[in-house]
Formats: sequence, structure tokens, C-alpha cells
Amino acid sequence: MPTPLNVRRLGQVEYLPTLEAMRKLTAERDSASADEIWLLEHPPVFTQGQAGKAEHVLAAGDIPVVQVERGGQVTYHGPGQLVAYLMLDIRRLDIGVRDLVTAMERALVSLLAGYGVDAAPRSDAPGVYVGAAKIASLGLRIRRGCSFHGLALNVDMDMQPFQRINPCGYAGLAMTQLCDHVSAELPMTQVMDRLELALRQALGYPNA
Repeated sequence: MPTPLNVRRLGQVEYLPTLEAMRKLTAERDSASADEIWLLEHPPVFTQGQAGKAEHVLAAGDIPVVQVERGGQVTYHGPGQLVAYLMLDIRRLDIGVRDLVTAMERALVSLLAGYGVDAAPRSDAPGVYVGAAKIASLGLRIRRGCSFHGLALNVDMDMQPFQRINPCGYAGLAMTQLCDHVSAELPMTQVMDRLELALRQALGYPNA
């Protein structure tokens, strides 16, 4: 019997209540609970991973900085960026953390290829890149064999806030977004559809 999966599209939602809801779901789930993927956008916010160093936040200004338990350093979320939170029982899926990261990267590369964008992961820095520029960031936490947090794909957003940080802890790291590589319109609902399909395929869930 396939692992049950609920995919929820939440629109633009504040970061902190979403974080608390993700933590609550992870804390309360059991071996029979369905896996969940949440697709959403956030208002402007910087999030700092559990090993994050304060010096990588150069000038936060009016954008809040939230300390979280995911891996990695500081990143930026804002309107026009597609975020996917993956609350998955990886023990039930019989995969490890590295397998999950690889599947997420594979899904992103597949989605971008569908738009004619040649992208690839890097072994030294998690995420997906177009040339030397980062287009998608990954950060996870595993608790009791279940994942939470996830990935962020830059679609069509204000990129200036990335200049206020060292993205993912790398000074001068170039950031890019999908709209810079595609001439067609990019409705967020369409990108969501494609990301959901790519994640289902990469992780072995049946199509909706």
C-alpha cells in the first residue's frame, strides 16, 4: 500500500506560525500519520540555521531574523519564492537523510529542466545551481525519524535582500531566479504543480 501523502497549498503565510505548525505536526504524528508537503510563500524573513553564525547577517534592516533548528546557515524567504516543507516519515519510506536530500535536488533539477533551464546540485554546498549561481536552497531537520523544513526555489522575487546576507554562509555567493532564465510567464500555481509532481516522482509517491 502506498505511503499516504497530503499536499497542502497554503498561499502566502507568516513564517513563525507556519514553523510552529510544522513543529506541532512533527511532534504529534505517529507511525500511521500521513506524510505532508506544504507549498507556500512567506513575507520577507531571514532564517538562521542551528549552526548559523551571526556574522553572515550583514544588514538585516527591517527584515526579521528567526533562529531555527534546520541545518545550514542564513537564507532569505520572500514573496515570489516557492517554499516546500516536507514532513515525511523517512523510516517508513526506508530512506536516509542523504537519500532525501538527493531526491529533493533531483526534483528541482527535473522541474527546472522542464523550463529549459540546465541546473545541477553541488557536492560542497547543498542546493541547486544554474552555473555558479544558486537558484534553490535546502535545509532539513530530522526528529524521531521524520523530516521537517525543506526547500526554497527562487521563482520571481525581489532579490535585493540576498545582498544583506552571506547566503548559506558563503560571502559573495551569486543568487539567481527562474524568471531570469525563462521568457514565458511563470504563474506560481504552475510552478507549484510541477514541483509537486517532481517531488512525488523523486520520492516514490503516486501522482495525485
